[in-house]
Amino acid sequence: MALNTQFRKARNELEKGGRRPPDKRLESDIEMSENCPACDKAIPISELRENHQVCRCGHSFRISARQRLGYLVDSESFIEMFTEIVSVDPLEFPGYVEKLEKLKTGGSEPEAVICGTAAIGGAKCAIFVMDPYFMMGSMGAAVGEKITLLFEYALENSLPVVGCTVSGGARMQEGIISLMQMAKTSGAVKRHSNARNFYLTLLTDPTTGGVTASFAMLGDIAIAEPGAIIGFAGARVVEQTVRKKPPPGFQKAENLLDHGFVDMIVPRRKQKQVIATLLRMHT
Repeated sequence: MALNTQFRKARNELEKGGRRPPDKRLESDIEMSENCPACDKAIPISELRENHQVCRCGHSFRISARQRLGYLVDSESFIEMFTEIVSVDPLEFPGYVEKLEKLKTGGSEPEAVICGTAAIGGAKCAIFVMDPYFMMGSMGAAVGEKITLLFEYALENSLPVVGCTVSGGARMQEGIISLMQMAKTSGAVKRHSNARNFYLTLLTDPTTGGVTASFAMLGDIAIAEPGAIIGFAGARVVEQTVRKKPPPGFQKAENLLDHGFVDMIVPRRKQKQVIATLLRMHT
């Protein structure tokens, strides 16, 4: 071997040792991760699954209605109801039918809320869980009907109701019909309450608009997830209306707790235990 080739200078970063060669492992062997929007750190997917989709910093990732049911209710206790009720297009709003079809064919839930009966820590209840992946849990006629029917069923069977909310508010594609659901659901909650039945709400991020202005804030006890945004109008709309910059975090769950709008803030891993305790105490 020639002396000049034996001691030649490194020609690239790989020869210098400054760059690693491509990973030859199978894709299935590489740990996938997701960036946390709160702390901007990459969290392994397996760790998120073990921690109920909550980051080390405490940020609660958005989850589907089925995932939340899996975290809250006892195994194999959930019986779904009112699955035949789905959204239609009463106002012939442009593009609405196509959007609904795309959601259904894309693997989404058939509607923005799941209703049924279940046991939580052995305590039987009626439960509804809103789904952020179906038009951000917005409330149209089908959502209002399903929640109303659930409260009527709970009234007839003397069951407490647990409601998990996540919503952008009333669904604009259904106009005044969606706004009417506020009064409809509130009336059902009132009749259920008049019979001395218990209603607990779990407010998650975000709970806003007409949902906040109706059944979401009518619970006997209101629990919130840490950091959840809860309010009626968005922060920018409030600022433009009052012509004054709101204080930082004024719609966060922690601020609402300080001002008496929610009763407690409960991390996701402890929610089942806390809700089960409250159900046993009040039923």
